[in-house]
Amino acid sequence: MSQKFPRLFSPLRIRGHTLRNRIVFGAHTANMAVEGVPAERHVAYYAERAMGGAAMIVVEPMPVHAAAVLTQRNFRHSDDAVIPHFEKLVRAIKQNGAVAIQQLYHVGANGDSDNSFHPHWSPSGLPSYHDSDGSHPMSEAEIWETIDGFVAAARRCRAAGFDGVEIWAAYLGMIDQFWTPWSNRREDEWGGSLENRTRMSREILSRIRESCGDDFIIGLAVSDEPDVKAALQRDELAEIVQLHDALGLIDYVTCGSGGYLDFYKLMPTFIYPEKLGVDLAACLKKVVRTAVVIAESHIRTPENAETVLGEGASELVSIVRGQIADPHLARKASEGRPEDIRGCISCNQMCWGRRSRDYWISCLINPSAGREFEWNGDRFIKTSDPKRVLVIGGGPAGLEAARTAAERGHGVVLSEAGTRLGGNFLLAGLQPRRAQILDLLAWYERQLEKLGVDIRLNSYVEANDIDPSEVDVVIVATGSYSPETGFQKALPTIDVMPGLEKGGVFTVEEIMARQARPGKRVLLLDEGGGWRGCGTAWKLAEDGHQVTIATPDPLVGKELQRTAADVPLRQALKKLGVQWTTEVSIVEWHGNGATVLDHNTGERNFLEADSLVMATTNRPMDWLMPSLFELGIPARQIGDCAAPRQAPYAFYEGRKAGLEI
Repeated sequence: MSQKFPRLFSPLRIRGHTLRNRIVFGAHTANMAVEGVPAERHVAYYAERAMGGAAMIVVEPMPVHAAAVLTQRNFRHSDDAVIPHFEKLVRAIKQNGAVAIQQLYHVGANGDSDNSFHPHWSPSGLPSYHDSDGSHPMSEAEIWETIDGFVAAARRCRAAGFDGVEIWAAYLGMIDQFWTPWSNRREDEWGGSLENRTRMSREILSRIRESCGDDFIIGLAVSDEPDVKAALQRDELAEIVQLHDALGLIDYVTCGSGGYLDFYKLMPTFIYPEKLGVDLAACLKKVVRTAVVIAESHIRTPENAETVLGEGASELVSIVRGQIADPHLARKASEGRPEDIRGCISCNQMCWGRRSRDYWISCLINPSAGREFEWNGDRFIKTSDPKRVLVIGGGPAGLEAARTAAERGHGVVLSEAGTRLGGNFLLAGLQPRRAQILDLLAWYERQLEKLGVDIRLNSYVEANDIDPSEVDVVIVATGSYSPETGFQKALPTIDVMPGLEKGGVFTVEEIMARQARPGKRVLLLDEGGGWRGCGTAWKLAEDGHQVTIATPDPLVGKELQRTAADVPLRQALKKLGVQWTTEVSIVEWHGNGATVLDHNTGERNFLEADSLVMATTNRPMDWLMPSLFELGIPARQIGDCAAPRQAPYAFYEGRKAGLEI
């Protein structure tokens, strides 16, 4: 038992199965299936988390019917041909010591016609909250067809070797739609009273038990939407869960947050408080007699988890994004070294962000996520030919390249021109609520120190400073810079914004580095639609400035839609008094304001402002590479100095470069 986390690393029995600790890798759509079945990418992804110490792994949802298909890479429904493929997945999980569960789901009204090519089914024919279509009120025959779909899917899971299934009754999916009076307006035996509204779930659970046996774990997933009146409230959910528990239908219940009516809390970003699913878990813990309660949602760290268990809010904790970011979270915590865990920064950029675009998921700070089968997981094979490596630049790309190379046994020098590591990513960590980035940079500093990397700050490197006889490999990761020309993609024929010479114009980097003193009224030009501009606007507003955002996009935070952060961001900005004007560009700066072009009407208006802050596309700091080439010094460039992009690609290229030495 871990001395630092005694509750977290105590075993637990469920339905005859022993969980080695209290950490669950909960269900989420990894979206990695090929032709509807798990392949190498999928198997290695889950195996790595089992290898990393998770006690129970809930494999992503299996649609139980044609109407339930939601993504391009959903598992194939209603087909026994999936069984041998799942046998490989289950074997990989169980051989590495984890209990294997499969989640089964049906989204009801909230389908995706582009993927399912099937009418959406629901209790009462309400609209889909996933696409723009409506749904079909189910006949009794269709209800029984759906119930049969759940039971048949559970039988396939049993045949494939899964230890159990988790029935998805969360987020206003099919079962939740039957439970909820707002979405279930039926007047037959499937609607109205609590007994009628829970008939579908009771039939599913009891028939799965009958079909799959007494040693088969059956879980139930529910979620908390207390800010939405139409959704079931905690006391109503408690009554429903208590009913299922009293009938002996469930072995555990897992408690998430958000849903289709409160989508932004479903995978909460750093904008939200941590441990969002704990309140519902604590509520259910008071009413169940035998079912184990699992707290889920925004529980990032072992410290979070130990606190939840210590409060008695649940008996298990589901840490999903935390184990995507570091698949060996459980093992490191059990060994008493939580400081070595690469902490999730709650950005959603490559997990939910990629899933929302129907790609397989990965992780901004852990580029091995989804590539475990190619990169030997999140582990490193020592080289038999150690080399002397010089990494120039201490931003994300350089940090990951230096760490990876050192992990593999190379001798590494990391030269950074600034006084601190992190580059522009450090400035991002200074934006409101983004301090988890600073935690990540501190993690890199600890890892590099342990690995013996020679870190040289305030060390600006020219090509002539490099002695080829002392270096075998040079990696250039010098980052990018703001061009300060005011060039806007929406005005491609104007290379330099007129009026910049009148002063009061700054880049977002200058603002976040406190190298500028903007006036009271700030106009922020945001062509990116991401945190670079929006987070700077938030910081300026927090510091007391009157901020107006001007963007050519139709909404503020366009790029943040994929991470489910745009709405809570705009709410936070509005509370601080931030204003914005959309579908516009700035045609001239006057020193006391700007002429703004409306792209819809062609009209020009004047906006008063004391300062202009520009969040336009950066350019690469790539001037070192030609000098190295002229001197015959072989080098490769990675990250923003290759092309300015978002942070995930810098971490990816850093890892790739370190692995290829």
